[in-house]
Amino acid sequence: MRLVEVREGKSIRVLNIYGGPGLRNRLASIGIFPGSILKVIKSAPGPLIVEVSGSRIALGKGMASKIEVEEV
Repeated sequence: MRLVEVREGKSIRVLNIYGGPGLRNRLASIGIFPGSILKVIKSAPGPLIVEVSGSRIALGKGMASKIEVEEV
């Protein structure tokens, strides 16, 4: 499933990021990379808010749709 499909309150693990090196590096710089654990704080409307390593991050729907995840 993609991150954009996850409901609020769910914890997930990142499996893969489908994008170029620029996207992967940008996400890695904020702590989002394969194997990292995220919690979805807000899923709609507007940007997706996730918590990673104690920080809350806003991601656009386009970016979130490129992140493959599984529930933990």
